[in-house]
Amino acid sequence: MTARVTQSMMHGQMIRNLNRNYQQMSVLQDQLSTGRKINKPSDDPVGITYALRYRSELSMNDQYQRNITEATSAVDHVDTVLDQINDLYSRVKELTVRGVSDSSPAEARNAIGQELDGIYKQLVTLGNDQVSGKYIFNGQKTTTAPYEMATAGTKDTDTADVVLPLAPGVDIATNISGNEVFGSSTDSDNMFKLVKQIRDAMNANDPVTAGQAMNQLDSRLNKFLGVRSEIGARANRIELLDNRNQALTDTLNGLSGKTEDADIAQTIMDLKTKENVYQAALSTGARIIQPSLVDFLK
Repeated sequence: MTARVTQSMMHGQMIRNLNRNYQQMSVLQDQLSTGRKINKPSDDPVGITYALRYRSELSMNDQYQRNITEATSAVDHVDTVLDQINDLYSRVKELTVRGVSDSSPAEARNAIGQELDGIYKQLVTLGNDQVSGKYIFNGQKTTTAPYEMATAGTKDTDTADVVLPLAPGVDIATNISGNEVFGSSTDSDNMFKLVKQIRDAMNANDPVTAGQAMNQLDSRLNKFLGVRSEIGARANRIELLDNRNQALTDTLNGLSGKTEDADIAQTIMDLKTKENVYQAALSTGARIIQPSLVDFLK
């Protein structure tokens, strides 16, 4: 038995089809205007969970990247200052070797003593070096100057590390203490003590005492080179973490884009298709409605 199709049924079906096409065009226009295929959770309930996870990881990576930038600047600055200290260490050794020589007259030793006095003052200045208003060799007491000109050899610095998280579970110290660079107050090879001792010996024309202190210079220099190696290793590790973090950010951006971003070309084609379908539905609907109106007027 064939079901009877009434005029009102045809009108209702036509209106439902028109509304559905119109809603689909509205969704596509929304995607084109925002550039995203997920504009509300109901657009893709599964996709939105991935999108939120990617956004969270990207936000966390941004913070790690800021920490990496800060750590890179801090370690690079420490390495620069250590390089300047290394030059002073080398100059002290050179002057001492020259001063303890039997061929050096008292006047030459006195001149060496004067230069060593300047080197001592420069070492104290570098020991109190600051970056962004923070002392770099005083551990976590970054607002307190670690050394004074008259008592540098008797002072100990704070030895606590300034640590920054650079990746999940990866924390790296960005500082080095003055005790490690110059020696602690109880070390016999404390650099400040040695320079003052050699300076005073040169001024007193005493090459024997200067020669005894010179032996300690090698001990301090070896420890200092160990510190430089440690800073270099930290810089290399921070660079590796920087590369890894940037690669991870690129990957997450790619995944987030695939999940959230609309394919513009495909969306435009879909919209044109829906527009054609909508126009066809309107044309067909007009043909269905027209006889009924004519009949009604008759």
